[in-house]
Amino acid sequence: MSSENRPIEDSVVRDFKVNLSYGRYLHLDQLLNAQHPVSVPEHHDELLFILQHQTSELWLKLVLHELREVIRRLAKDDLRPALKGLARVKHIQRTLTEQWSVLATLTPSEYAEFRSFLGTSSGFQSYQYRAVEFLLGNKDERMLSLFQDDADALDMLTEALAAPSVYDEFLRYLHRHGHDVPVELLQRDVRLPWRYHEDLVPVFVAIYSDPETHWEAYEACEELVDIEENFQLWRFRHLKTVERTIGFKRGTGGSSGVNFLKAALDLTFFPELYAVRTEMGTPH
Repeated sequence: MSSENRPIEDSVVRDFKVNLSYGRYLHLDQLLNAQHPVSVPEHHDELLFILQHQTSELWLKLVLHELREVIRRLAKDDLRPALKGLARVKHIQRTLTEQWSVLATLTPSEYAEFRSFLGTSSGFQSYQYRAVEFLLGNKDERMLSLFQDDADALDMLTEALAAPSVYDEFLRYLHRHGHDVPVELLQRDVRLPWRYHEDLVPVFVAIYSDPETHWEAYEACEELVDIEENFQLWRFRHLKTVERTIGFKRGTGGSSGVNFLKAALDLTFFPELYAVRTEMGTPH
């Protein structure tokens, strides 16, 4: 039987005067009408540009949802659910990274047709992206100045700035489970960005030297390294997509564009988890 002749089963719900429909549940009327191209005349490829960024923001919303729960779980010593949350974030990261391949189909000549209409709007102004970086430990209070005219965004970032990061809560978890985390790190000002602490490396050396004894902590360390590596892959694909589309032009938001994105590749969330790799097997 061909698919065209497949009957609709009698049990399939057809009356949605009372029943909840798929469209109403997802608010598709709002979602599918939230794309408003600004180019005049409207350029065909602007819809791609808008949807690329809107879908990225939806995924970032889920990343924030999961990271907040990871932090709560770590604070309660519920490591396994926390690891499940990190695993989900990793899958979202892969989706976000692969999305750049769709935007990369936008050629320089096509983008030039509507880029000037974007004004000063820029992905640099994504407050959800900044909140993700804050929750992973790359905090920068100066970023709040970008959102003075958006009360909701400012509240979100102010809260994320003041909250312990995933790494902060993981170190507290390790301390409660007998690992010799330096006390000053447990009492640090969490509003400040994380900086490399040499005294923390021996903690991870002990974990990595005996994974069977410290398996849960060992697994969590590797999950965090995965998160960071995925973030770097996302940053790199972002950089290459921008370079492919506009070369070395300045960003619409005023940044230096590709050179600004290159500098971000040097940022790290969990430097001690990389430093431990150098220490492993090194005679002292």
